[in-house]
Amino acid sequence: MSVVARPYRSSTITVGASMIANAIPGTNPMKVLGALPGVMFQSNDPQGLDNWSAQLMMHGFQQQEVGMTLDGIPLGEMSYRNYNGLNPLQAISSENVGRMDVSRSAGAETVAATNNLGGSIEYISLDPKDKLGGKIVQTFGSNDLYHTFLRFDSGKLTPSGTKFFVSYMRNDTGMWKGYGEQFIQQVNAKFIQPLGERSKISAFFNWSDLHQNTYDDYSFEMLDKLGYNQNYYQNGRISGYQTAINAAKGIYTPRIATLSDPLDAAYYSGGTNNTDYLGGLTADLALTDRLRWTSTIYGHNQQNQTTWVSPYWPSPNGSPLSDIVKQPEILRFGILSSLRYNIAHNDFGVGVWYENNHYYSPMYSYSEPNLVDGVLSGSLVNDLGHFSHPFAKIFSQTYNTNTFTTFFQDTYHPARNIDIHFGFKSLLNTTRVGNGYLNPDYYGSTEPITSGVGQTIVKPFLPHIGLAWRFLPGHELFADISENVHTYAQSGYKLSTSPFAVLQSAYDASVKTLRPQTAWTYAVGYHYTDHMIAATLYAYRTNFENRLQQVTSGSLINPVSSVANVGGVTMNGVDAGLTIRPISGLEFYNSISYDHATYDQNLTSLGVTYALKGQQVVNYPRFMYKTRLSYNWSGATIWIDATRMGSRNFSYVGDSKAPAYWLANLGVDYRFDHIGQKIHDLNFVQNLVLSLTVSNLANARYISTMGENGNPLSNATGAYSYQSFLLGAPRQFFGSIKAEF
Repeated sequence: MSVVARPYRSSTITVGASMIANAIPGTNPMKVLGALPGVMFQSNDPQGLDNWSAQLMMHGFQQQEVGMTLDGIPLGEMSYRNYNGLNPLQAISSENVGRMDVSRSAGAETVAATNNLGGSIEYISLDPKDKLGGKIVQTFGSNDLYHTFLRFDSGKLTPSGTKFFVSYMRNDTGMWKGYGEQFIQQVNAKFIQPLGERSKISAFFNWSDLHQNTYDDYSFEMLDKLGYNQNYYQNGRISGYQTAINAAKGIYTPRIATLSDPLDAAYYSGGTNNTDYLGGLTADLALTDRLRWTSTIYGHNQQNQTTWVSPYWPSPNGSPLSDIVKQPEILRFGILSSLRYNIAHNDFGVGVWYENNHYYSPMYSYSEPNLVDGVLSGSLVNDLGHFSHPFAKIFSQTYNTNTFTTFFQDTYHPARNIDIHFGFKSLLNTTRVGNGYLNPDYYGSTEPITSGVGQTIVKPFLPHIGLAWRFLPGHELFADISENVHTYAQSGYKLSTSPFAVLQSAYDASVKTLRPQTAWTYAVGYHYTDHMIAATLYAYRTNFENRLQQVTSGSLINPVSSVANVGGVTMNGVDAGLTIRPISGLEFYNSISYDHATYDQNLTSLGVTYALKGQQVVNYPRFMYKTRLSYNWSGATIWIDATRMGSRNFSYVGDSKAPAYWLANLGVDYRFDHIGQKIHDLNFVQNLVLSLTVSNLANARYISTMGENGNPLSNATGAYSYQSFLLGAPRQFFGSIKAEF
């Protein structure tokens, strides 16, 4: 057994496979993380699989500011149209996740990420099993949910221990309102070849294929006037298409006509299509008893299509509608290499990461058929199909990014119960933008998009300092100080706070004053664990500087959007969690989180100053409470959990809020242990588990995801009619059977 130590992780929480297995099969593992103190996960579907809706925030930081990796491979910035990686749910099936290590501070200098201002989440995949076997999971549920997971483990094939697994997952469900489906299928494979007793070579492969109709974005006006069940006009029949054409011509249904912006209240349809290939090869070698060398090479390709049927851009065939399709593609490869050395009470580590990422971000228009006297001139476009032969290009940009980071760390142990950690990361990131195009007919302007420019970010010293003291059995105190940086984002034109995704004139005006976002985090914490109690306390202060935001300027008739640094955010908060096990089989968990995350400055846009200073950050509550009660007896487990989500600012100045809500879930499992001893014909079955889950037990109506289209500044800028939140799913039922062989 190698004595090379594991990295310093006192500020890290680990979520294991057993906690993931308690969720509805196929559930996004990030939804499981939502049970942790200080972590908020929102989605408009009970499994958290809707790419458009899935939203993670941690201590006031949004998901784009949390670093994510899988077996060390960087997954990039988790956004709807990821430009340098992929969503974790598209990288690995939830049944193959062994654990997730969550760093709540901006440190974790070993993590291959350029965006971990607010922490990091490291996914670790399960290894193949030593024995020949497999696993089957079958789930049925509301809205025709059908989830299947099949896994085959080879067991040890050679005396040296060669083994692999391969799995297939398919999750298909209808929508709880409106018409459409949400579908994902996935293949994972992992291979391990031991080298001696302490070294190994491993390989991981993932293919995922995602096709999802999306839900209609809501405003408070829509919620008040249309109720909870408004969605796209698409209904699987020509009548839905006719309604969308009528709306494009200014003829609205009576309920839609009551809105201040009826044209944008609903479109015909929208969808997401992603295909990802991800692979990595790792050599983990014990060079000596004290020195370990780990290296990984990886590659990733994503082809993405996100669609919406627009009433603003007619098709050449006379239809007032066309399908607008953003079609970005990612092609990246990289290498990670690190050495760990243990000597004289020190655990040293040093490593490098290099990645080249080619990101192409175009948007096209595709014709929808015309409809005259109830007769279509062609077939309706399938938003969940693959698009070809556009009639116009609307915009495009090409990005090429090279990232190089190094890290050094040392954890010194002056005594067996004390860890003193010092480390730092150095970062060099260069992005070059070329081949920009804007369609003047679509935008009404001949001004070019940013092209032929580049930006380099150099941060030679991003420190991480930590101290841990285990002073009594089960007790630990720790402190943590760290700094990190977020490199500039990339996207299609005006789709994010990317300084490149703007007009050339806006970029030229801002380039000399732009600074990358940075964050300092100071944290102290306490852990206590024994057989009856587990307690945790975590207090933090974060200074988030150089916040980037889209800002409009110029005339009110033809405003110009630019991206600028608009100040900082100060976050002070505390998380507390307590789990008690008073008797065998009974467990009661409670956590409370308070986060005072406020803007440091006001914001001026179009000559108007908005009072942001002192307001809670948008989309994240100041208060959260979470509880779970479970009891296990003789193979049966029953549990109930509940979350109190505090109110959240929808507008930046806080005059428009999503109200607080309670959400509860209920589940029952029964495990048939040693079933083969009782039923001879089933002696090949190792474990058989039946489960029933009810999500949103009280059928609460609530606002889930917020800010997917950005956030309004205030009620004065139209917050009431601004469509940028999604509604949570009503009560749903799920039944599953799991068997291992």
